[in-house]
Amino acid sequence: MSNNYWEDVYLNKDSEQVSWYQTQDNRTIEHLKFHNIVADAQIIDVGSGASLLIDQLIEAGYVHLHVLDLSATALAQTQNRLEQKQLDRSHIQWIVGDIAQAPLPKNYFDVWHDRAVFHFMQSDLQKQSYLHQLKASLKNDALLLMSTFAENGPEKCSGLPVQRYSIELLQNTLGVAFQLQQHEHAIHLTPWNSKQNFLHSVWRYSPE
Repeated sequence: MSNNYWEDVYLNKDSEQVSWYQTQDNRTIEHLKFHNIVADAQIIDVGSGASLLIDQLIEAGYVHLHVLDLSATALAQTQNRLEQKQLDRSHIQWIVGDIAQAPLPKNYFDVWHDRAVFHFMQSDLQKQSYLHQLKASLKNDALLLMSTFAENGPEKCSGLPVQRYSIELLQNTLGVAFQLQQHEHAIHLTPWNSKQNFLHSVWRYSPE
C-alpha cells in the first residue's frame, strides 16, 4: 500500500467521515482488562489512522503506546486531538511507515492491535512480511487483537480490495503459534449507516 494513497484519504476526507470511523472501541478496552494487560504493557496499534482508540487507552491508564500508520497526516490529527484534550502524549511513540517494513523492536510488544489492516494484505509476500514482523516483535505469551472483514463482509475498503476471513482461514493464515482465545462476528455501521460485517478475534502468541 502506498503512503500517498492514505495521505490523500486523510487530506481530503474528514476523519469522522471515513467508513471505519467509530466513536468508541469498548471491545478492545474490555479485552485488555479481561486478559489482565497491565498499565505499563507495551502496546502497538498498527494502521491506527486517526482512531480514537489511543485516547481511550490513555484514559484507561496505559502509558507505553506505539502508534503506526502509513499516513503522517492521520497521526498528526491524532496528536492535535490529544493536545486539545490535554491528554499526556509523552510516552507515545509515533511511527510513519508500512507495517510490513517498519523497523520495530524485537521481542518487545505485549499487545498488537490491528483493526482492518491485515485484510489489505492480498499477496502471499505481503502476508508473509506482515507475519514476520508480527512474530519477531511480540513477546512470548503476547496478545494479538485482530479485526478483519468477515467472509460475508465487503470485498473492498476505501476502494481497495481486501481479503475476507472466516475464523478457520485466519487461524490457518496466522499459524499454530497463535492460539485462539475468543472470536465474534459483529456489524460495524459506517457514518452513512452502511453495514460492514467484521470478524473480531483474540489470540495468544506461543511460539514454543
